[in-house]
Amino acid sequence: MKAALLGLLESGKSTIFSAISGKDIPPIGSTNIEEAVVPVPDSRLDWLAELYKPKKVTHATIDCLDLPGFNFTDEHGRAAARRLIGKIGTVDLLVLVVRAFDDPAIPPYRSSVDPARDLAELQTELLLADLELVTTRIDRLEKQIHKPTKTQAHDKAELELQKKLQETIESEKPISSVIENDAELEMVKSLGFLTLKPMVAAVNVGEDHINETFSFPNIIPEHTGVITISAGIERELAQLDPESRREFAKDLGITESAVSKFVNSCYSALGLISFLTVVSGELRAWPIRQGTTALDAAGKVHTDIKRGFIKAETIAFDNLKELGSEKAVKAAGKIRLEGKDYVVGDGDVINFRFNV
Repeated sequence: MKAALLGLLESGKSTIFSAISGKDIPPIGSTNIEEAVVPVPDSRLDWLAELYKPKKVTHATIDCLDLPGFNFTDEHGRAAARRLIGKIGTVDLLVLVVRAFDDPAIPPYRSSVDPARDLAELQTELLLADLELVTTRIDRLEKQIHKPTKTQAHDKAELELQKKLQETIESEKPISSVIENDAELEMVKSLGFLTLKPMVAAVNVGEDHINETFSFPNIIPEHTGVITISAGIERELAQLDPESRREFAKDLGITESAVSKFVNSCYSALGLISFLTVVSGELRAWPIRQGTTALDAAGKVHTDIKRGFIKAETIAFDNLKELGSEKAVKAAGKIRLEGKDYVVGDGDVINFRFNV
């Protein structure tokens, strides 16, 4: 899964990226897109590692991209920003970072700190990028539908859908608000519309506002997650040893790290859960979509396991932690043999039985 961090100049976006990835902040003026693979914090893996003593522990990961800060105050900046926006059509999630901190040493975008305004500007630019895609697609389809091809009926149906999407964008609403079913989604998902993607809004605050909450009704889609992060503090914390980090975070009233807050929000927005396996000395978390069946989860581990699937020997993590061992779980009748249609639960510890 791939997430892209977007933000205006001086939003602190790259500092958040540094805090969650451990990478250095790019130099001022850099036009490169930075990338890092971020492990998903999961306390269940820590507990299971103590139980099973595996040789290797593998976390689920999210691939994060950090785009250079956008500047829409002049034509050169708008052109550069739109080129960058055009490169993220294949990502799975957008994280919109906005500034809510004051710092005289860092001049704010448009000379004032206004997270709602900045978020609205980012959303508008995403809508404009989608509008360009829609109008281009409509022009192409209007030419195609007059040709007697095998796809003519499909092209006519898509043209009607694209016109509906155009009306939606021109009403300043995201494409996600009007896609009504899987058939419509399948018709347009390959085009990489940005306002069809799940989003998270990250509000970058100063030290005194770490526990403040924000909401942005009528600016971003209703179900968009909003998280509060103090990028500067989190980057300082990330550079400390674990014990010092815990003490410093406690003094500041920080109960959840930036990595955990960021990744959990991404997981939630993407509709992801993790199931766990202990095989050949490796303890591993596997990210899957909510609603995934045991058969498809088996294929996530290996195609041979899916092909030869027999049963999924399943233990709920909470049962394992409560009872303390597989032996105790078995004695309590809490180990289940699930079939291929079983819907995997978050934290299921699974041993797939298969025959190839």
